[in-house]
Amino acid sequence: MQQDLLHRYTFDQLDVRGELVQIEQTYQEMISGHEYPVAVQKLLGELLVATCLLTATLKFEGDIAVQLQGDGPVKYAVINGDDQQNMRGIARLQSEVTGSTIKELIGNGVMVLTITPNKGERYQGIVPLEHETLAECLEAYFTQSEQLQTRLWFATDTTAGSEKASGLLLQVLPVNKEKSIEDFTHLEALSNTIKDEELLTLDATTVLTRLYHEDNPRVYEPQPIHFKCGCTRDKTITALVNVGQHALLDDAAANGEVKISCHYCLKDYIFSEQDIKSIFN
Repeated sequence: MQQDLLHRYTFDQLDVRGELVQIEQTYQEMISGHEYPVAVQKLLGELLVATCLLTATLKFEGDIAVQLQGDGPVKYAVINGDDQQNMRGIARLQSEVTGSTIKELIGNGVMVLTITPNKGERYQGIVPLEHETLAECLEAYFTQSEQLQTRLWFATDTTAGSEKASGLLLQVLPVNKEKSIEDFTHLEALSNTIKDEELLTLDATTVLTRLYHEDNPRVYEPQPIHFKCGCTRDKTITALVNVGQHALLDDAAANGEVKISCHYCLKDYIFSEQDIKSIFN
């Protein structure tokens, strides 16, 4: 399997578009060191796949954030990305995780989709988490908000050292409604035969050929996916200024230094007493 790639495809004779995403290194870097429970690792893998697919589907240039929040054991989980498929993500827990479904993990909650384009107005959509899976919640979003019939298939492998996440998307094209629904039903039936193991281990060409070999999918140049945190020392300094010089100097005196860790990539930024004085001078 070629790792960390997003593939878009269409069909010459069918009014349906599709996407296939397969992620390994980006997913591993995102969860590394966080010691999430397996169910939370799986949730973040699906949310990462969903965000990649949404970024390609909604067609914008800029930033995207897909956040799940509620009153369950997982207080929130979020993936931040952009149209170049640079991704980072994190989850915050507030109690012991005992379940595995969206409702068991998030509780009564919502999915908040925020798009900040490079040009134009910021968009935010809020989707109730009323279904058992993230895929079903997103399908409901497309049906209600975009009025486009959509199906999603997610697969994750949380085996330590070889974590992977993959996903498949089908969506009708708003052309001839009657024909597009007929085409979609045909391709949906074929896609339902995909096994998680195939999504996770086979390369994209093999997956698409096995599913749609009689329908001749036209596959476009894949887009690479990367883990990119975005934290810098300068951004950390900006955050320190908001804390105040006296509090920081007290911290440095008590501990010998001020250490700020990035919540996403866990990188440490170290500031001495002299560094703190220099920042405020």
